[in-house]
Amino acid sequence: MRVGIDGRSLAGGGRGVAHYLEGMLAALDPSVEARVLLPRGARLTSAPANVTAVRHRAPSRALYGAAAVAGWPRLDRLLGAVDVVWLPAPAPVAVGRTPYALTLHDLSFVERPGDFTRYERAWHRLARIGPLARRAARVLAVSGATAAAARARLGLAADRVLVVPAGPGDPGPAVAQETRYGRYFLFVGALEPRKALDRLVAAHDGLDAALVIAGEGRVRVHGRGVHVLGRVTREQKAALYAGALAVVLPSWCEGYGYPPLEGYAHGTPAIVSDLPALRETAGAGALYVPPGDVAALRAALRELSGDDALRRRLAAGGAAALRDRTWEESARALCAALEEAAGG
Repeated sequence: MRVGIDGRSLAGGGRGVAHYLEGMLAALDPSVEARVLLPRGARLTSAPANVTAVRHRAPSRALYGAAAVAGWPRLDRLLGAVDVVWLPAPAPVAVGRTPYALTLHDLSFVERPGDFTRYERAWHRLARIGPLARRAARVLAVSGATAAAARARLGLAADRVLVVPAGPGDPGPAVAQETRYGRYFLFVGALEPRKALDRLVAAHDGLDAALVIAGEGRVRVHGRGVHVLGRVTREQKAALYAGALAVVLPSWCEGYGYPPLEGYAHGTPAIVSDLPALRETAGAGALYVPPGDVAALRAALRELSGDDALRRRLAAGGAAALRDRTWEESARALCAALEEAAGG
């Protein structure tokens, strides 16, 4: 099977979709021939022999914006003769007669449009995500919760939506623990409104343990005992995971949730919002709190900070949850779904 892939996310500064795409590409069966379109600024950090980069000199926004408005250039034409096209995330694009599969990571752009900038909302409108999903031969959801939301919100037939889990994230290498911040809780991710960082900072106020925040975005975060690091390397992120009391993900909405799984790889438990997708992904390695409930989040932070035995029990539950999440299993499910799309 020859698969053409939209690789624009690989110019996105190492965010979740880029980790997802690189994880899938690295684990693809060698019998699958993958051709990845890379607009200017996008690059593959590493790829097996069966993955070929097809470079384009235009930047992502110009290339795909023109395609969405004018219907040209078409992605399948740019990639050559392929059996199926895979879109790893919804975005403006033009595809010809070649069947395609679309991956949905969450429905935050539908559920909480006010969390996005005016430009981002315009970009989502240009993508025409509802029609894009309905025209797809198959829609691939990273979790059962995302699949249910896609069927309900986008009017998709149940038999065309397949769950293809997004793997264990990118936990980084085994490294020594970070020690500069003493005892600390850790947030890793985009600094965006839907991540509810204001509620996390409010819940943390008055605690002895520090709060370390690794990531970039437009939300400004400050508070006593709060350390905002910006973008960190894989090695730095791994050290932060290894040294944290817990990974905290207090989001208003999530479709999957990498940080708890990445923390589990370093023996660190989690505190997360009680959302269907996070129940599904984080499993028995986390304490769950209602989204936006500052008092409940503060109580969970205090409980984990003072209870070593609880942290050990949760860490064991996290290790069990992580055993079911591998890129190899995810890539096998992806290939099966793409074969269905190509035949359908």
